[in-house]
Amino acid sequence: MTETAMTGTHSLELSDTQSAQSHVGAEVDNRAPINSKTFRKIVLASVTGNALEWYDFFLYSTAAALIFGELFFPKGTDPLVGTIAALAGFALGFLARPFGGVIFGHIGDKYGRKKALVLTLSIMGGATFLIGLLPTYAQAGVWAPVLLLLLRVLQGIAAGGEWGGGVLMISESAPPERRGFYASISQIGVGGGFVLSAGAFYVVQLLPEQDFQSWGWRIPFLVSIVIFGLGVYIRRSLPESQDFQRAEATGKTSHMPVLDVLRKHPREVLMAMGLRVAENGGSYLMLAFALVYGKFLGVPNSVMLAGVTVSTCVELVTMLFWGRLSDRVGRKPVYMVGAVGMVLMAFPFFWLLETREPAWIWLAFVIGNAICHGAMIGTQPSLMGELFSTEVRYSGMALGHEVASVFSGGLSPMIATALLAHYQASWPVSLMMMALGLVTVISLCFTKETRVRAKGGRS
Repeated sequence: MTETAMTGTHSLELSDTQSAQSHVGAEVDNRAPINSKTFRKIVLASVTGNALEWYDFFLYSTAAALIFGELFFPKGTDPLVGTIAALAGFALGFLARPFGGVIFGHIGDKYGRKKALVLTLSIMGGATFLIGLLPTYAQAGVWAPVLLLLLRVLQGIAAGGEWGGGVLMISESAPPERRGFYASISQIGVGGGFVLSAGAFYVVQLLPEQDFQSWGWRIPFLVSIVIFGLGVYIRRSLPESQDFQRAEATGKTSHMPVLDVLRKHPREVLMAMGLRVAENGGSYLMLAFALVYGKFLGVPNSVMLAGVTVSTCVELVTMLFWGRLSDRVGRKPVYMVGAVGMVLMAFPFFWLLETREPAWIWLAFVIGNAICHGAMIGTQPSLMGELFSTEVRYSGMALGHEVASVFSGGLSPMIATALLAHYQASWPVSLMMMALGLVTVISLCFTKETRVRAKGGRS
């Protein structure tokens, strides 16, 4: 971490009366310099906490694609029907995320980022652990899916408040001219959480099929109780973000941040939503739905999970590259690479899966995730954060990020599986992926550059 030494720099601070897109220049950054050791602690603790929380959230998507349809929902004569029902629960978690964004955005903007993050992890850890104790449909009838969906809602509420706070703990203490790189580090937690969840299921799937079906699938969920304790300990030791400390010291915190962000930054909220569509929707088509399609094609689950895991590990590196590149050339061009790439990859991605050859399948995952998705998710934290002023930044990011996730990531796997069940082919899903990518391309065309140059001011 040779770039963590921080000195007084110019900070991008948006006016209360002007939109982020019309604001030019930057206020002088009068924050006290933060030493390298403290900043490394912030980065490490934030990334670790994010990874532990997203591990919990992503467990459901992996289990829904692989086994929850059989265990918790009556599937009738078509095995895809039970999977669709399980993915509906996946979508329900996304439907709850905007509520979490509002709740924890309010707490984070008014009382501090740290307090909000400890609460989100507590809710997520408890809900995930309880999923591992649930009876199946064969044991409890309709109560099994009801309880599963209730716990999924709690997971969604916690996740809705997690992302914005996890990003801000790093980006609000980073020098503005390096914000793209440092903010991209926060995304390692999201990718790391997915790797941990996919890896956990990969390991338990090595058990005999009967053992996996009866009790093996519960292990990744029950382990979350240990993760919960570790995560809370880590987050309680974090210092508060520099920007929030400054806002609090000067009395510039908002009493009703959600209402203020809708009043002062409505356009920026819409922009953030548009930026999210391709990144979130496309990602879940290439991760959660891809596992469903792999089963449909007869590809072993181990091959698909290995592809997901390897590509996500590669993305943990490439997203840092994309974030650093955005500091040099701007946020928009880098984000555009990812959005356009997803449009171009919409058909080839599924063609490569249809070869049923592991090497081609893994190549599809690497291109789709590490390059296309990586360019967007590596740039997203800095771009979205720079759209909003400090006193409403948590709420603005949470609203834009989570409302869009309901319609993009939450519904995409279920809609894609329904299209597959009806057409028995991938081409409708490819068209769907192209549409998601085009929404973000159009949104980028109306989004002005937010990058701050090393000497202050915008690009």
